[in-house]
Parts: sequence; structure tokens; C-alpha cells
Amino acid sequence: MAQSQALVQTLKRTLRAARITYADIAAHLGMSEANVKRLFATQSFTLRRLESICEMMNMDLGDLFSLHESARERIQHLTRKQEQELVSDTRLLLVAVCVRNRQGFEEIVASYRLTEPEIIRCLARLDRLGIIELLPGNRFKLLIDENFDWLPNGPIERFYQQQIQEQFLDANFAADIESRQFQFGLLGESSCLLLKQKLRELAREFTELHRSDLSLPLNRRYNVGLLLAMRPWELTAFKPLLKDEAGPLGQG
Repeated sequence: MAQSQALVQTLKRTLRAARITYADIAAHLGMSEANVKRLFATQSFTLRRLESICEMMNMDLGDLFSLHESARERIQHLTRKQEQELVSDTRLLLVAVCVRNRQGFEEIVASYRLTEPEIIRCLARLDRLGIIELLPGNRFKLLIDENFDWLPNGPIERFYQQQIQEQFLDANFAADIESRQFQFGLLGESSCLLLKQKLRELAREFTELHRSDLSLPLNRRYNVGLLLAMRPWELTAFKPLLKDEAGPLGQG
């Protein structure tokens, strides 16, 4: 993909995450919506128009280029050895989570009870593992994609499974920025597949929002967990009452 095309794709994803429509852009630029759509289709932006669109998202061109760089292809999976080393050391895992969230060295120092030498040692280990490229001045370049997949039933998946079951769901989800939704019903296969696709789309949107919020100061961002899950399921208390001929959606 040409760099200009990839940059426009980054712009479109960022606009979607910011809930900005073609109509909004047209009003901002003083153009018709049809002409705005033509700009995106032909990728014929002037720098001034591109900068003006970025301003709608409280960004400048440098922020857009940074998002473009962040979205470039990176490692999609860790090896079992990499995952095992991360979960075997709490400090290493914490620093790995921080760098994945684009927290810089000074932000990690300010946020956690880790000494500077401890953080530097963790960064060096992450560099050896191929997760980051350590740069001068304790800066780094992330080498894994933000939405990479954990190994099925691997060390990190098992670690987070335990944390989710014991900690994440142990809350009332009553704060303004919290939410818990649980729906239960009988659905056909096509409806299940549609919901599965929508869950994937929501997960991608979460990643885009994470990228677009990187320009915010750390004190205006939250560590947010989003759990998306769906499976055929029956309440354990109901299982003794099931008849043997219960269909597949009656399985636990």
C-alpha cells in the first residue's frame, strides 16, 4: 500500500473513532459533502485541508503521522517463551503493559513504585525479547501491534483468565465511565455469527480510540478494561432440570 493511501486510511479510522462524519467535514471546510467524499476517494488533499481536518480532532499533522506510524504492520503474536517470561515477573509485565500503552519512561517513574534502574532493566529485557526497540535516552519503539492476539491457552491467556474471573468482574460497575451488560436469550446460528462480527468491530474500535487518545496527557486517560465474550451457555443452577434432548444452546 502506498504511503499516501495508508495515511488516508489512518485519517479515516481516526475520524470514525472521533465520530466525525463526511457532513461534519463538509461544514468545517465549507464544501459539499459530495466533494468531501471525492477528496477521500481520490486522496487529493492539500496540506492545508488535511491540517484543517486534523484540527477537528484537536490534532496536528504530526499527530496524524504518529498514528500512521503506530498503525504500520507489527508483530501479531508473541511466542510461548516470550509470554512465559512476561508473566513470570510482575515488574516486567507491568513495564510491558506501560510501553504497550505508550507511557514513556518518565511517566512510568511517576506512576509506579519502580526505581529507574529497575525500569531500565525491564526495558532492556523487552528489547531482548523483541517486543520493543530500546532507543537512546530510555525511549523505545514498540514492535508489537496494539491488538495482537495472545496464544490460545498460552501463559498470558491463562494469567488474564484468572485475573478476570477473580478481580475484573468483582465490581458493581456503577461509576459514570463503567458499564456491565449481560444479555441471555435463544438465538439462531446466523444471529450468533452477526453478533460475533459486531464484537470484533467493537474490539477494533477500542484499539482506534486508544490510538487517537495517545495525544491526551496521562492524567486525562484511564486504564480501561473491556471484556467481550459470547458463547452457548446455561446457568449452572438450571442444568439438573435439562432434559437429555436439549439442543446445542442448552449446553454449558
